[in-house]
Amino acid sequence: MSLAATTPVLPRSEPASGAARVRVASPGAGASRPRVLSIAGTDPTGGAGIQADLKAFAAHGAYGMAVTTALVAQNTHGVRTVHVPGADFLTEQLDAVSDDVTIDAVKIGMVADEPNARAIAAWLGRVRPPFVVLDPVMVATSGHRLLDEGAEQAVRDLVALADLVTPNLPELAVLLGEPAATSWPDALAQARRLHAASGAVVLLKGGHLTGEESPDALVGARGPDDVTTFAAVRIDTVHTHGTGCSLSAAVAALRPRRDGWESATRDAKTWLTGALRAGGALSVGTGRGPVDHLAHLPTLGRRAFSEEAWERIGGWREAVESMGFVRALADGSLAVEDFGFYLAQDAAYLAEYSRVLSRASQLAPTPEARQFFAGAAVESLEVEQALHRDWLREHAGMDRGAVERVDPSPVTAAYTNHLHAASNGSYAETVAALLPCYWLYSHIGDVLVRRAGDLDGHPYARWISLYGDPAFQEATRTACSFADEAARWASPAERERMLRAFELSSMHEYLFFEQGIERPTWPEAPVEGAEK
Repeated sequence: MSLAATTPVLPRSEPASGAARVRVASPGAGASRPRVLSIAGTDPTGGAGIQADLKAFAAHGAYGMAVTTALVAQNTHGVRTVHVPGADFLTEQLDAVSDDVTIDAVKIGMVADEPNARAIAAWLGRVRPPFVVLDPVMVATSGHRLLDEGAEQAVRDLVALADLVTPNLPELAVLLGEPAATSWPDALAQARRLHAASGAVVLLKGGHLTGEESPDALVGARGPDDVTTFAAVRIDTVHTHGTGCSLSAAVAALRPRRDGWESATRDAKTWLTGALRAGGALSVGTGRGPVDHLAHLPTLGRRAFSEEAWERIGGWREAVESMGFVRALADGSLAVEDFGFYLAQDAAYLAEYSRVLSRASQLAPTPEARQFFAGAAVESLEVEQALHRDWLREHAGMDRGAVERVDPSPVTAAYTNHLHAASNGSYAETVAALLPCYWLYSHIGDVLVRRAGDLDGHPYARWISLYGDPAFQEATRTACSFADEAARWASPAERERMLRAFELSSMHEYLFFEQGIERPTWPEAPVEGAEK
């Protein structure tokens, strides 16, 4: 039995009311943060339902509201009793909120019964919130079906009104009327069928599969054949109560300030991984305890990441300021061949650096950050390398091909290898590793301009002006702000990795400059066939 055969599918661009749904990518005018509504049941232990949703909303900077579908007597061991006030009262709650408050996103969880599901569908048809996330709570962890046949059909109808649906494997099977998938390829095929039948984007959760990996996938976000897989290592914990509620709520809270479901989902999953790891320390309940929605809280009272990072590299900053290369560049005594070596190595560095900037753009959670790092990648290749080639052609007789064939020194290769390794981690670590190339260069620019004084007739005036350029100073401030924002959501362990990446890049910056005037003699590779 397919979804298409059991339920009418409302066209995505033509709601039942006939009014096209408006999609916005930011909170409404005058709102300081997204206003997000949870429609779900309760959990008196606070780990699931509307209590978990409100915590997830707050953790992501959204203003949370809640409409109750059912009062649930449950704890970390399971559900005992469910009381459903009724669809009429549910409708009154929904109307009371939407008549007064602009809603930027809605997360729907437990609907409890068929009348409730029909009431929610009717309200969605009238109000048409910008973003609707449906977590189809249909199957208990034990495997028992939670809804009767009529209610299950009503939830299928809700899928066609949602923008994103977040089923686990048993719930996906119920929505399609098929057996539960037992492999990841089969699960992806089912998710594609659900997207094709309903038009909703499907966030497929693979937690019910076995193995060390626990992948999730977003199906249909950019078209019917689009699949984005989020690889993840399975967190070894029993503290998983409310995981599905919390993930869907986090995505709903993030979506009004993201440009698509992919970036909202990626950020929500990063947060949930930290919340899962920290859940055990809460010591809530003796069964399957909840995740820690505020695992990132210890970072909120800290100094800005950039302030702490800059203080940590005080020794490297002093070393850079006093090194011979910087002194000679400032007073104009730097030998042409030394500056030429430095520029050639910098050209080799920029080729790899631009790739890491592109990686940062791919990982970035906001359109602004993506645009910034993508633009920086283009700038480093097209503008900065062109300046290098011009000088090297004029002063060292190197044509473009010769510049592009320059072998990176061990110092240069070590630096770019470090950046690539950092970019295999999180967005936060990548940005932290890239930041010294902005900040230390900007700092050196200040030092050079101050020491050089009048640049008229200075042999390296063009380069000193480039390092001290106000536009580059502004780019540095922007890069710092992105690093600070990333650190806000990082766990203590990830923040420490960010600081370490920043510190290592600063060390590599010092060594990179130092090789311009204190070049060691590298051992030559043995010639094949030579005597030993």
